[in-house]
Amino acid sequence: MSRTPYLADRLQGFGTTVFAEMSALAVATGSINLGQGFPDYPGPPEVLEVARQAIGTAADQYPPGPGIPELRAAIAEHQVRFSGLTYDPDTEVLVTAGATEALAAAMLALVEPGDEVVLLEPIYDSYSAAVAMAGGVVRPVPLTPPGPEGGRWTFDPADVRAAITPRTRLLLLNTPHNPTGTVLSAEELAFLAGVAVEHDLLVLTDEVYEHLVFDGARHVSPATLPGMRERTLVVSSAGKTFNVTGWKVGWICGPAPLVSAVRTAKQFLTYVNAGPFQPAVAAGLRLPDAYVAGVARDLQYRRDVLVQGLRDAGLPVVGPEATYFATVDVRPVQPDGDGLAFCRALPARAGVVAVPSGVFYTPEHAHLGRHLVRFAFCKGDDVLGEAVRRLAAMDGEPA
Repeated sequence: MSRTPYLADRLQGFGTTVFAEMSALAVATGSINLGQGFPDYPGPPEVLEVARQAIGTAADQYPPGPGIPELRAAIAEHQVRFSGLTYDPDTEVLVTAGATEALAAAMLALVEPGDEVVLLEPIYDSYSAAVAMAGGVVRPVPLTPPGPEGGRWTFDPADVRAAITPRTRLLLLNTPHNPTGTVLSAEELAFLAGVAVEHDLLVLTDEVYEHLVFDGARHVSPATLPGMRERTLVVSSAGKTFNVTGWKVGWICGPAPLVSAVRTAKQFLTYVNAGPFQPAVAAGLRLPDAYVAGVARDLQYRRDVLVQGLRDAGLPVVGPEATYFATVDVRPVQPDGDGLAFCRALPARAGVVAVPSGVFYTPEHAHLGRHLVRFAFCKGDDVLGEAVRRLAAMDGEPA
């Protein structure tokens, strides 16, 4: 691997992301971008109108460092309503610039140089960078994809235990999981909670897709398990639930001492953000249960449209239980199994852009995801319909 000039050693290897490459490729070729996970349809009018009304008022100025009281109260209410977890909005809730900042600030606040962070792989790309910025060490545990007979992504408990060392500081979980779309089961959560308690680990859990679950799957926050609330920071955001990914409004909840530590780091990152959007997100979090159920139902329909189209195009799909994404095995149409080559050639072959799953693996496990590619289905009916049509007519010649 060539070195990037001037870049600190701890960030070598974190260059321009494949998302930027694929998005640029979509623009250059006029292809449909199913690579990056953002909706192309608006959020609920009740939420958008609150933001419109806030612009041009005092909300345009710096909000309080922890977030406006109205939003912190709404986040606390939301946690009680959907997970049964009670948090003090004054000391146990912190508003952040999206979940990405919450995760990075937590790493900077809690991880010492040389500390190890255990996480499930494939890994959302910001996780490894956040650990590196804190001087920590990633200890990945691979999720095994389903076999030809079906099933779901899961991990080997022995791999988790093998990843724990005396330097392990933190367990980073992501459920519902991006990019696989799996939702950790009750048995898996109980095992991971037991490991965290046994080894006295801190736990950071990314739950941004908490409401986007399908087919009767149920999201359970790891913080609800015995012995977990006092060691767990829960991260979520408004972007995925309300189709406002560009607003970058997230939050982190947990015991006051842990939240205070994260706030210390966060105040020197963005300090504050999204003043006019914070009251709008508060309004969104107070929408009725019917809205949340409707978002999941609508997205499940979009998932089914794309999954069927991918299968018709000869791309075996691992059916996601949640999130925005479907993973395919490209080997039937790309005999060498090179997912990156497949994605770079896909605009010419089908006029569609996807993301190679190999970018979500550490170098030691890159071979596990080499043949996998991720497609996003959080798109409007016309876009998904055209993407499916193009995939069905895909040029059969591999790259």
